[in-house]
Amino acid sequence: MSTQSIAQSIESLVEYCDRIIEEPGFAAAVAWKNAAPNRATIGCFPVYTPVEVFYASGVLPVGLAGGGNRMEIAHADSRFQSFICSIVKSTLEQGMTDLLEPLDGLVFHSICDPARNLASVYARNFPETPVEYIHFPQNFEAEESPRYLRDEYARVATFASGLSGREMTTDDLRAAIALYNRVRETIRRLYALRRDAPHRLRTRELYPLVRVGHLIPPEEHAELLADALHAAATREGRERDRIRVVLTGSFCEQPPLDLIAAIEDAGCYLVDDDFLLGRRWFTENIPANVTDPLLALADGYINASLPTPVKHDMRVSPSELLVERARSHRADAVIVLCAKFCEPSLFAYPLYRKALQEAGIPHLFLEFEEKMWMFDRVKSEIETFVESLLFD
Repeated sequence: MSTQSIAQSIESLVEYCDRIIEEPGFAAAVAWKNAAPNRATIGCFPVYTPVEVFYASGVLPVGLAGGGNRMEIAHADSRFQSFICSIVKSTLEQGMTDLLEPLDGLVFHSICDPARNLASVYARNFPETPVEYIHFPQNFEAEESPRYLRDEYARVATFASGLSGREMTTDDLRAAIALYNRVRETIRRLYALRRDAPHRLRTRELYPLVRVGHLIPPEEHAELLADALHAAATREGRERDRIRVVLTGSFCEQPPLDLIAAIEDAGCYLVDDDFLLGRRWFTENIPANVTDPLLALADGYINASLPTPVKHDMRVSPSELLVERARSHRADAVIVLCAKFCEPSLFAYPLYRKALQEAGIPHLFLEFEEKMWMFDRVKSEIETFVESLLFD
């Protein structure tokens, strides 16, 4: 469905995105695949996936963002220990209940131990499903790192071409980089608009506008985001007495939509977050018209990608960057919203807490999991936190 056929308002666009996000089956991706020969679809974990490489190879990357709070884990629990994050279990559960059947393959990468284990567990349970694994460099200061990752991307391109029957060309990759640059540039402009005028664009509205990119072709996503930017920029709105908050900790597993709404309804303007980094993980456009665009992509990951606890870049301090983000966004506070049992995020929290305390920035720590469906306790906790700042 093209966004040109619906009313160009934020409400209509968000409703359209919500509908795609909530429906099972990856209908938009399947329709794209069936519209032309030499096309395929692949499921990707939601951070640091080289989507341009897949798309240039005739493969639509579909984001695996978990099963949400409507999925009961009935099979995957027997394949994993109890103390791992929900997204790993729900991804396997989706496979075991045939919800991932429309995808022609899956790709995982070395972001954390559960993600590593999921790759092998999935391959063992579904030997007929092509599964690939991306090995990211762990030493960002090594001179060989960009070339190593470039070769890793080339290997992945070969895997993708095997799914679609179409070999990636340099021109195809340049075109894919330019297209995804356009998507990310519009997302950055939407984020800047929300930062400067959060009363015009709520995060509960911005979030599905970005997340739907996991499920639809990038051409359609670019068009939808452009419509949303225009609608939000011309929207009327009235500022409310709320605190400005930077949210961090939810870079991989995604919170329920109603939890995002509950945080805002409790008195917060979310002026920055780390949701859905897979849609926007470069901090600047990747050069497309270069001799070796694969190397440009690899260099972008190493030198121009957003930091997370699963990117082991010793050249930067994530806690210092968080303080800097809070100050540059004129935030009154920080909310650290971690997925339950997410070890990288939980390991980062003590560093965040120390840096925020030393900087005099109030913060609140919260945990979530996919299957949450009641948010009264979380909302009450946030309301108490907001009141302590507003009426101190």
